[in-house]
Amino acid sequence: MDPVPFQVTRDSVTLQGEQAGEGPPVVLLHGLSATRRNVVQGSRHLIKRGYRLIAYDARGHGASSPAPSYEYADLVEDLEAVVGHLELERLALVGSSMGAATAMAYALERDVEALVQITPAYTGYARTGDVDGDSWERMASELESGGVDAFVEVAQPEGLPERWREIAREATRQRMERHEHPEAVAAALREIPGSIAWKGLDVLCDLDVPVLIVGSRDDADQLHPLGVAQEYERKLPRAELIVEEQGNSPLAWQGARLSATIGDFFERVGYV
Repeated sequence: MDPVPFQVTRDSVTLQGEQAGEGPPVVLLHGLSATRRNVVQGSRHLIKRGYRLIAYDARGHGASSPAPSYEYADLVEDLEAVVGHLELERLALVGSSMGAATAMAYALERDVEALVQITPAYTGYARTGDVDGDSWERMASELESGGVDAFVEVAQPEGLPERWREIAREATRQRMERHEHPEAVAAALREIPGSIAWKGLDVLCDLDVPVLIVGSRDDADQLHPLGVAQEYERKLPRAELIVEEQGNSPLAWQGARLSATIGDFFERVGYV
């Protein structure tokens, strides 16, 4: 079944997306500087398993239009506009990094039946992982001045094992080449990491929703420390945490295996 494109316009921003499959809807939300193809890495497993898979490019990313503002409040309202446009009566959210924070912020205020947090980075205040504001500014500046090649060079984490370096470089290059408005991605890199999705992590204690947390043991990834995922597991009443074995590539990189893990979780919690 080929994906069916859709677009949603909210205020001055047009979001480009696609959906495929039939059954309970699952909305995918990607990370900062990624696109809709980077949540389950193109896997169609959930579609074959009987889910309606919905994905869209966040404002300023991929094929979506640039925006006057890049705050988590904007991203949550964009998600609400997509849900309304598609008239979704049931909802499960699968978010990665920035998308994880967007999905959680949405779930804290609105009804969802299941939630998946892939390598969450948001710590309850305006900071992402262990990367400071200067690093985000450097990535944004390199993207503006030198394009994709320059961004690939500066975006590689220090300490990445040799066997993963070329794979990571190529994945970053492919991801960045999908953006139609790189200047908008640069603006998002400057603004989103300092934005507040919700205040403090204690609010997670009251979220009565089944949540699957996909952590990572990748020590070179300062953006998504395992400690954040572990803290989410401690706070959330109905959470389960899954992490790859030490030395293995992160589960978040493995689209088919990740999708199968998500599908198993949905069945366990009754989202079928």
